[in-house]
Amino acid sequence: MVKLAVQASRLNNLAEILSLLLILVFVLSLTYFVTRWVAVYQKGQMHNRNLQVVETLRITNNKFIQIVKAGEEYLVIAIGKDEVHLLTRLTKEQLEKLPANDTDRESVGNFKDVLEKMKEHLPKK
Repeated sequence: MVKLAVQASRLNNLAEILSLLLILVFVLSLTYFVTRWVAVYQKGQMHNRNLQVVETLRITNNKFIQIVKAGEEYLVIAIGKDEVHLLTRLTKEQLEKLPANDTDRESVGNFKDVLEKMKEHLPKK
């Protein structure tokens, strides 16, 4: 009789653990899908046709310089903690194009060549 009660208790515990695992999987999957839905919704809300950040350069922890394309005009702005300042305006011809693919980057040199050049400039011991 006691043996039967112990087995029933074990089955009851196993059923509780499995039900808790199922609830956990349900909650995690629900969280995942709701987060994806919110991201798609927010992306649709932030549909910018006239503004685009072309490039960003971090100066310090909370100061940046950005090139922003506004319509057909390029603006260089400085962004601080509480302020934004227009530095200058650029034309399309003044922008330096980044390499489109990896073959263009090979002209810069591989890492080994760059490391060897840096070693030449280090003081000898």
